[in-house]
Amino acid sequence: MTPRIAVVGGGMAAARFAERYGALGGPGEVTVYGAEPRAPYNRVLLTEVLAGRYDAESIALPLGGAEVRPGCEVVALDPAARKLWLAGGAAEPWDELVLATGAGPVLPPVRGLRGPDGSGLVEGVHTLRTLDDCVRLAEHAVGARHAVVIGGGVLGVSAAGALAALGTRVEIIHQASYLIERQLDAGASGVLRERLRAVGVDCHTGHRVRAVHGSARVEAVELADGRRIDCDLVVLACGARPHTELARTAGLPAATGVLVDDGLTVAPNVHAIGDCAEHRGTVHGLAGPAWEQADVLARRLSGAEPDARYPGTGPRARLSTGGLDYAAFGTVDETREPGLHALLLTDATRGSYKKLVLRGDRLVGAILLGDLAAVDAVAGAFADGGAIAGHPLHLLTGGTAMTGDVR
Repeated sequence: MTPRIAVVGGGMAAARFAERYGALGGPGEVTVYGAEPRAPYNRVLLTEVLAGRYDAESIALPLGGAEVRPGCEVVALDPAARKLWLAGGAAEPWDELVLATGAGPVLPPVRGLRGPDGSGLVEGVHTLRTLDDCVRLAEHAVGARHAVVIGGGVLGVSAAGALAALGTRVEIIHQASYLIERQLDAGASGVLRERLRAVGVDCHTGHRVRAVHGSARVEAVELADGRRIDCDLVVLACGARPHTELARTAGLPAATGVLVDDGLTVAPNVHAIGDCAEHRGTVHGLAGPAWEQADVLARRLSGAEPDARYPGTGPRARLSTGGLDYAAFGTVDETREPGLHALLLTDATRGSYKKLVLRGDRLVGAILLGDLAAVDAVAGAFADGGAIAGHPLHLLTGGTAMTGDVR
């Protein structure tokens, strides 16, 4: 029998699975059901589209020979009957189901976010999760004089840089004590902050927005300390929450995300990958782990490697937008664990910060900011389990002369 594989969700994980399944010669038919009216695209590049460096067509993703059905939202599942239902009422059978429903933006507990009727965000307040979000934000940014980005994580920093490139004055309000605190240390974040200031972005860390003012459209934000910042554009970059509603309603196990084992299986013939999947207590919410999961599941279901397992992905992240580049791997703060030490190379003139975190002679963490020349060497060392050949400084310098400060 020719297997019918239904992929629910039209994001990056779905596209990667479909493309790899086809490349591996997987049998049968793969159908990708996406709620968005567009075929899958690279969400990581949304802020580059916002800044005008890419157009929407150029970030489309390959899908192999899969049938793509954009604008077809799946509203119900029956795992026992192996059926799904679309918003229009049609029922579709499947033999294997892949949940790749992704995640949606988190709205912070801020007064005044919603418009007068309470059904949507007040005019001028935006999220940035989809291409449609990007188009609306770009249109508004054309006439905006002053933007506030709430949240200083990866998305917030990327969005702020993109808006600054459009000529908008931008301020980031971030509740944590420094930017991108999940992937950077305080020193790297300080260098990033100076680089942002150089391109026209001011940052206020350790502050919280408690209210948005403006009845018809946004006019200002109010901080918890009572300070008011006038603005005509607000971007919410406060994280994402996995879409688990379909799975829960269908009786599938879910906690923060849809629960999967090392085979990325939720229940018989049901699987989950990407931002909606929770593996060993972790929802990664990053493109790299999502693609690794998609690759493993494609090997399993195509028959290329039926026993393939996903062991998890170590902490790592990479940002590259408008000249603001960093990569982070593993444990980046040596003070949080005993037995760790750090090798640090900084160059204030060039705005670079390079750090290795070591346990003995093995690499357990790294930050590269402003200069990613060593990223392949560092990634290779992590792929080898942290083994380093020769002096660890050579990972950062390639054996060349050093500049800056080593501590």
